[in-house]
Amino acid sequence: MLIDDISQIIEREKQALEKAKRRIHICVAAGCLSAGSQKVLDEFKSVIKKAGMQDVIVKGVGCMGPCAGGPVVMIHPDNILYKKITPENVPEIVESIGNKPVERFQADLNHPFFTRQHKIVLRNCGLIDPERIEEYIANNGYSALIKVLTDMSPSDVIIEVTKSGLRGRGGAGYPTGLKWKTVAKAGGYKKFIVCNADEGDPGAFMDRSVLESDPHSVIEGMIIGAIAVGASQGFIYVRAEYPLAIKRLKRAISQAERMGFLGKRILGSPYDFTLEIRYGAGAYVCGEETALIASIEGKRGAPRPRPPYPAEAGLWGHSTLINNVETFANISTIINNGGEWFSNIGTATSKGTKVFSIVGKITNTGLIEAPIGMTLRDIVFDIGGGIPDNGEFKAVQTGGPSGGCITSEHLDVPVDYENLLKLGSIMGSGGMIVIDNTSNMVDVARYFIDFSVSESCGKCVPCRVGTMHLRDILDKILSGNGTLKDIKILEELSELLKTTSLCGLGQSAPNPVLSTLRYFRNEYEELLKK
Repeated sequence: MLIDDISQIIEREKQALEKAKRRIHICVAAGCLSAGSQKVLDEFKSVIKKAGMQDVIVKGVGCMGPCAGGPVVMIHPDNILYKKITPENVPEIVESIGNKPVERFQADLNHPFFTRQHKIVLRNCGLIDPERIEEYIANNGYSALIKVLTDMSPSDVIIEVTKSGLRGRGGAGYPTGLKWKTVAKAGGYKKFIVCNADEGDPGAFMDRSVLESDPHSVIEGMIIGAIAVGASQGFIYVRAEYPLAIKRLKRAISQAERMGFLGKRILGSPYDFTLEIRYGAGAYVCGEETALIASIEGKRGAPRPRPPYPAEAGLWGHSTLINNVETFANISTIINNGGEWFSNIGTATSKGTKVFSIVGKITNTGLIEAPIGMTLRDIVFDIGGGIPDNGEFKAVQTGGPSGGCITSEHLDVPVDYENLLKLGSIMGSGGMIVIDNTSNMVDVARYFIDFSVSESCGKCVPCRVGTMHLRDILDKILSGNGTLKDIKILEELSELLKTTSLCGLGQSAPNPVLSTLRYFRNEYEELLKK
């Protein structure tokens, strides 16, 4: 395909939209599909066809965010959102089009859940059909790649990414521009680029939603990254438990190949880039870079000591760039709008937005994207709608099993990498589990430690043995047989794991124990033998 052909695609899509008086979008991401949205989509198509409404487009789209309200339906351009729709409700909604909305299903789009978000990564989610590359192109898709091919050098790309201040969204928050620069400078005749889509935190579904809703944004970011660092082959490492994401990724890669965005001489340029999918078997430790590399190579997914880092010696010993789904999904907007534009969002040290999944004891369970630096209070009580049934907030667990619990005392702390670390937690990939007063925090800590025990690869003694001892002590305390000495052992053992474990799993596994001891020590002491 030639670059001129892309303008023709955009024009065709634009004409199709102009002919339509209205567009009915039905969420067909995993959450809504599990609630029956495919039947709702089929019913809308059937009713619209029977009614002879040829000026109405009905299509499936990606996640719109309010997952607890699925199946979700959006009417454009009326800007009407309906929640918890069943096939039986469809005729009434179709009959109301152009007239008064069906209020009992209508969501309030003036609610902070919608008004306080800032969507960059999720910009296309809920707007385009994720299985049609034409719609992605018509919504400014692959324009950043064209800009890179026609107006920028690889070093120009790295400069913009560096200027943006984007940090890796997979958890550690390492500066993306610095990582790209390191790989670009690395020697060797072959380089690889890898997308880490091995999302394993309990309650986290950010990466899955992006892959299901807007797979081309990730692919475009990977192609741009490959050009910038000099890689010619890429892999998306995605867990096999995400069948819908895999299906749409496969389709998106095939479409991109057909249109010349992937393969030899991309859009007639000197650059080559091929992309493949590799399946993860569900091992949480494979979210760690070196364990992920071992898994792609066909070996047992276990971490290795660093250095050397993957940027120096990664896949099959070659320099390898690894970023996660959300990081790559940011790239095209940074290239299109400039690094300075992105750096004006967020805080002084944590730029841009962050996608969060908010789950647990929260009214508005779902997927959100907010500027980094927004307070926990705003996220939980404003966007999230607070605790259901007038419950009392107790804590929020950020960063999954590797993170920690944050209490009401710190609800007004801005959410960024540095502040969360000071509070004994981490940003992680963006999962937030809200906990109310019905939960015992010792039991919460035990749940996360048990997860770490089952997910430890067993390679290093501190993690393999230490996490089991932590769980045994927590079991002893929960059974009422613990003593003050056990509290001291918990703290000492946790510090030992943090300083001696081989990889991030063992190093961060004690975080839930340490954070609950820090903020809820009284709940431990109440369970001890008198």
